[in-house]
Amino acid sequence: MDKQELGAFLRSRRERLRPQDVGLPAGPRRRTPGLRREEVAVLAHISTEYYVRLEQGRAPRPSGEVLAGIAEALRLTDAESAHLHVVAGTAPIRGGRHPRDVRPSILALLQRLPQTAAFVISATFEVLAWNDLAAALMEDFATVAPERRNLARKAFLGPAEPPYGISDAAEFRLTVVMELRATLARYPADPDVRGLVEQLRAGSADFARLWERHDVQATPVLTKTFRHPTVGEVTVDCDSLAVPDCDQHLVLYTAPPGSRGAEALAFLEVVGSAGVRS
Repeated sequence: MDKQELGAFLRSRRERLRPQDVGLPAGPRRRTPGLRREEVAVLAHISTEYYVRLEQGRAPRPSGEVLAGIAEALRLTDAESAHLHVVAGTAPIRGGRHPRDVRPSILALLQRLPQTAAFVISATFEVLAWNDLAAALMEDFATVAPERRNLARKAFLGPAEPPYGISDAAEFRLTVVMELRATLARYPADPDVRGLVEQLRAGSADFARLWERHDVQATPVLTKTFRHPTVGEVTVDCDSLAVPDCDQHLVLYTAPPGSRGAEALAFLEVVGSAGVRS
């Protein structure tokens, strides 16, 4: 149970709600945003004292039933409710370090996908494996050190321009923050996860600001546009497929047949990454 994270998460979710969101009268002007703690306690059918202690990080581990009541009172989404159970210690967490080994079948699949830029990322956004088209579209990951293959570092600690000229840089940064918060909750004892988060908080004011929002649910990105130095703008469809047993994602970039994006991918598939990106 991460008492401090639990308290901060509850507080952030409470402060975003208005009384009318949960069927309560607005009443007189409030000095602080959101619901009052006693209002959440009433809606969750628990004592105000206990809820206050939860937010202050002083309460013992709540039961699953109590958490369900709080989740309903705070109108949490499924993803937020799952995160609540993880940080409260009522859901399984993964011990040790997050996996970096990619299954041989996934490695083989990367090379069999036609006209698809495909790569595998870890729970901390490290690019673990890729095919030739992904290297041609993004960069030749084989020529850079592993720490420079981390897309979270590239998004927040890299040059000011968006990585790979992507069109959704702001949305991607928000997704990174949300996913890393969930990863840290799953791997609280992993020094690599905690070290990455601390590095990003210290090195990026934008990351630190987004981290304090305590958001955990990202909006899926369906399309993305790369600004490539050789072929110009390349718009692709985005699919991220979870590999649950490894806690990794297989990311696929494709384009509809006959589209400008498909033509660009076909060209890159022929010329490869040599001389395209350093």
